[in-house]
Amino acid sequence: MILKKYHFHYSLIGKFNKPLILFLHGFMGNIDEFDEPIKLLSDDFDYLTIDLPGHGKTQVLGEEDYYTMANTADALINLLDELKIAKCFLVGYSMGGRLALYLALHFSERFYKVVLESASPGLPTEAEQLERIKLDQQIAKKLTISLEKSDLAAFLSHWYNQPIFGYIKNHPEYDRMVKSRLQNNPQELAKSLRFMGTGCQPSLWEKLQFNTIPMLLLVGECDQKFLSINTEMTKICEFAQIKIISNAGHNIHFENTLAFVENIKIFLSPAS
Repeated sequence: MILKKYHFHYSLIGKFNKPLILFLHGFMGNIDEFDEPIKLLSDDFDYLTIDLPGHGKTQVLGEEDYYTMANTADALINLLDELKIAKCFLVGYSMGGRLALYLALHFSERFYKVVLESASPGLPTEAEQLERIKLDQQIAKKLTISLEKSDLAAFLSHWYNQPIFGYIKNHPEYDRMVKSRLQNNPQELAKSLRFMGTGCQPSLWEKLQFNTIPMLLLVGECDQKFLSINTEMTKICEFAQIKIISNAGHNIHFENTLAFVENIKIFLSPAS
């Protein structure tokens, strides 16, 4: 769908007689990010998946500031309007989780409940933001010069060595996940990192205390960094609850799909 400055690639699946979940993938993900969880959720939910700007087949038709979180959020709300989706559930992973939190805090009337997987409200101080922007710019530069698939493959191998990902490289489906990541355009990924990375996104810590939407914060037991961040989030937001998922690092829906799905089903059920 061409929508203002975006040509969105999306998938809207279901008979539209069930609750709908909007899924937002993480950095270097795409429309297929949640395929395995969706297979287990499809009996109870319809779903909408999207290639976010800089990822997959979605094209940004405007200037580079259309990659920012604020403009991306506005565009997603416009997309929901075009699809006549007045209100839905929202699930976001990592970068998609940061975007999901932004959406929940700025467009609260559009979402029943929100699941944030390995997400954060950004960085609270300007000094931390500037330091992270420097790091993101360095990473983006490496992506920009990744002209061959082998360059991007080497980047991905280094990326998944980060401590937050735990033992993800030992997962039997790790090679399949990497193959999916390799479908992205490195130059487009670099733009996403420059304009919607953790350093340049608006800090949402101050707004978090005013949230009134029920939120489930999912964190992998091997992801100590985000366990600490999400614990702090629950202290600020009374409507947020945290669940620590065993046998998982940052990418919970990939490493422990069954636990991810079970927690979503319980949280999104009318009784919860």
